[in-house]
Amino acid sequence: MRSSQLAKWFYTFFIYAFFYIPIFILIVYSFNNSAFSLVWHGFTFQWYQELWQDSDLQVVTLHSVVLGVLASTIGTTLGTLAAVSLYRYKFQGKKLLHGLIFVLIVSPDIVMGIALLILFSALKMPLGFWTLLLAHITLCLPFVVVTVYGRLADFDKNIFEAARDLGAKDFTIFIKIIVPLLAPAILAGWLLSFSLSLDDVIISYFVTGPDFNILPLQIYSMVRLGVKPEINALCTVLFGLTLLLVGISQLALRQRVNNE
Repeated sequence: MRSSQLAKWFYTFFIYAFFYIPIFILIVYSFNNSAFSLVWHGFTFQWYQELWQDSDLQVVTLHSVVLGVLASTIGTTLGTLAAVSLYRYKFQGKKLLHGLIFVLIVSPDIVMGIALLILFSALKMPLGFWTLLLAHITLCLPFVVVTVYGRLADFDKNIFEAARDLGAKDFTIFIKIIVPLLAPAILAGWLLSFSLSLDDVIISYFVTGPDFNILPLQIYSMVRLGVKPEINALCTVLFGLTLLLVGISQLALRQRVNNE
């Protein structure tokens, strides 16, 4: 019994080590006092100072944050409405639409990127902020639908029928019952969408224009010449922001559970 538990412990340890040791090394080297060497030369905040003073990188980061917030908010709103519609209503082609959602999830990013580029070219839309926003909404939408629909599948439909018997309209049922019950799934869908938007490279590469650059493409162009300490510092900051978002979401969900 002890050997079995020890084996499970080692297995779990190696899995987590495989995921987190590279991130830990990246964080450590963001404080290394050397621009090119992988040998430790001392502790420094130089690369964070240079990162803070890089106005071009700050503008690109702001572009990515604004784009991510808008894309995740719009995508989460539309995805929630789509999931509720697929769950509550019966209409022709419902199963086909449900299946097409999963096709978008497993579809290669390069296929979606080229398809969107062809679409925007046919519509004669100039590549830039709006094409990026539409592309990121398209990217996030199916993930939100699946996340929210999975939560809806656990609902008791008698709740909706009881509310209807008491005179509640569809809009009231949606606002007063469905949205509060779906709050954890909606928050999870928003965070997932924001993460997908913030680190997308392939689709963004095809639909962006010369006048609007975002952080993933900027990092990609920088690492093509080698990984600099500034990139390590930037990735460390992004990882810290990710931990902050996860912490906020966990606190919000815990607060909601305590209130209930």
